[in-house]
Amino acid sequence: MKKKKSNHKKYKFTYIKATLGTLFLGILFLKGYTPFEQTGENFFHIQVNGRDVGTLGDRDRIDELLLQARKNVAGISDELVFMKTDMSIVGEEVLWGETDSEEDVLLKMEEALRSSIQETMHRAYTLKINEYIINLASMDEVRRLLQAALDKYGNEGAFSVEIKGEEEREFSVLTASVEDARYQEGEDWHAGMEGGIQSFFSGITGETETAEPREFEDYELGIRTMDFAEDVEIVEVYLPESQLTPLEEAINLVIMEQEMPSVYEVVSGDTLSEISIKVNIPMETIIAMNDSLEDENSMLRVGDELLITVPEPELSVTRVEEEYYEEIYDADVIYIDNDNWYTTDTVVRQQPSAGFRKVIADVSYVNDKEVGREILKEEVVMEAVAKVVERGTKIPPTYIKPISGGRKSSGFGRRSAPTRGASSYHKGIDWATPTGTAVYASCGGTVVKAGWGSGYGYVVYIDHEDGRQTRYGHLSKVLVSVGQKVKQGERIALSGNTGVSTGPHVHFEILINGVQVDPLKYLD
Repeated sequence: MKKKKSNHKKYKFTYIKATLGTLFLGILFLKGYTPFEQTGENFFHIQVNGRDVGTLGDRDRIDELLLQARKNVAGISDELVFMKTDMSIVGEEVLWGETDSEEDVLLKMEEALRSSIQETMHRAYTLKINEYIINLASMDEVRRLLQAALDKYGNEGAFSVEIKGEEEREFSVLTASVEDARYQEGEDWHAGMEGGIQSFFSGITGETETAEPREFEDYELGIRTMDFAEDVEIVEVYLPESQLTPLEEAINLVIMEQEMPSVYEVVSGDTLSEISIKVNIPMETIIAMNDSLEDENSMLRVGDELLITVPEPELSVTRVEEEYYEEIYDADVIYIDNDNWYTTDTVVRQQPSAGFRKVIADVSYVNDKEVGREILKEEVVMEAVAKVVERGTKIPPTYIKPISGGRKSSGFGRRSAPTRGASSYHKGIDWATPTGTAVYASCGGTVVKAGWGSGYGYVVYIDHEDGRQTRYGHLSKVLVSVGQKVKQGERIALSGNTGVSTGPHVHFEILINGVQVDPLKYLD
């Protein structure tokens, strides 16, 4: 009985051991579980950008899978993709553990990376026009923008944009130029070139050909040449979409007229109203732009520079057009120089009469502004009669203030008589100054009176080359004599208070044809 009980216990223990062994082996060989050696950290939990992407048992493969995931995500586009890549790995040592397949880990890494894409950098092209820069999405848009600049002026397909590389440049820079499509299409241009070559060789062999005059119908009217006025450069870049300009907007920005700052130089005869008409800018705007101008009556001097704005596009186009027109024209004025006259003296010897002609001309433009004109052929229907003008060549004398300093005490014209015997119509100008102040010749000439003059006190009269006369009155001392030649600025007297006078001063007159005029209008 005891022996039977002992065998039962033995069988039960053996069964339990066998069952546990089977379970252990089943766990070891269960799919997804891997046995590990005790060599330190051998089981790794992986997170990418805060998201669990699985577990692996090979630390080096994790880095390789992340690199592959980045390539796969970036490879879906030709653009540059910027994404957040923050991976954390927590390792531990285990005897066995369930790991994920590398395929599953790779897919989850890609999902984590896609969800964290920060910005996509698009392949783009930067167009640089002098210092102006604009970014476009493709080379096709660059071409279309530049072509629009040409087509704005009635190109009609005769001229096209050519973009080529600059071999001598250190970086990959493209430049844009304008090509004549008619050369490429082989229109009658080749015949013209062959004719030019034949003429060249005829010159070498000594043969001469008489070129027959061209008739009006022989000329091919229209645009002859076109080009960009500014240097145009194109660089391939990678940019975020936010920095790209849509094509239509770019065309408006580049080829439509913008208000560009410019400078206008004042010429002889200019007034603010005339300048306003010339530059097509309201006079109020010109005054507001220039601190030197207070109002419409502000003084202008020849050579003054005024800030103005001129409507110009960022990209300008130059062109030459062959044009036919009929016009009423004036012949050039014919001048006859007279060395005995001053430059202020002119006499018209023959009145002009307009003519009429037919013209073929090459007209040069920058945008819509004409900058040059060359007449190729003209037919005068009615000859113009030139205007003939005789003019002087001598520089007229100038006049300066006859004293240094002084206070203006009486002007030219009507006044209340300052003292008994004085005139109520003042025929000169007075400067109050201490007695003994030096008085100078306002202009070079010949002294015709030097001494006492009724009312003037001591006085000096000087005749000048232009027929004018100057007078200096109320002097204390005369330093020149009648008939003496004096130069401009030479000392001729000392100021005083003689004659009909209310105090020490200099009285100064300028006479033209014997009549006193306001001296201030003639002083330099």
